[in-house]
Amino acid sequence: MAEPLRNSTITISEAAIVSAICFGLFIVWSTQAVLSGFPEAKFSDSSNVWMILVEVILAAAALLYLRVRNFDILSLYPRPNLRGTFLGLGIFILAWIASAIATAPFARPEDPLTTEFSFTGVSLASAILSAMVNGTFEEIFLLGVLVRGLRGYGLSVAISIPLLVRVLYHLYQGPLGAVSVLAVGITFTLFYLRGKQLWSPVLAHILLDIVPIYAAGA
Repeated sequence: MAEPLRNSTITISEAAIVSAICFGLFIVWSTQAVLSGFPEAKFSDSSNVWMILVEVILAAAALLYLRVRNFDILSLYPRPNLRGTFLGLGIFILAWIASAIATAPFARPEDPLTTEFSFTGVSLASAILSAMVNGTFEEIFLLGVLVRGLRGYGLSVAISIPLLVRVLYHLYQGPLGAVSVLAVGITFTLFYLRGKQLWSPVLAHILLDIVPIYAAGA
């Protein structure tokens, strides 16, 4: 019997289920952080390993659900290549600039409106591995599944729903952090819609997870 044709589209209800599987737990944690007044976010090698395990488990659950729904999960592989790597470096720089421009009007030295981050004791290996898993996890499901899958509902829906999900699970970073995440998310989304490939935004996300840590002298 021939293999049934797989698709890369999803319904609104399927998008909601994928979002709940992949990001529901993080949205709950972010909401708790908001209600607690944005406590300091502390990272360590052990917390990075724990987060990696959580994201791998959630990714496996979401991919299993998508396969049952006949989604073309093989198309979600980022497929690294030289051209995409250079483009990813460019997206990383543009996303950083977009974040700086978007947050500049709200930046206040006396009240930074952002969560304090602590990376004391985080090893380079842990930071890189965590960034690789996290960047791949987020962009595969936000861009590769939600943005691409919702195109049938129109560009506004395909862009706005994944952006809303992205911001919701980053609320723990504070108001300024949420604005930064929104600017970065818009940058990633526009480049993904133009190029239709995942490797470049995945690489840009990985770099955005690593570079600020060591730029700050962690």
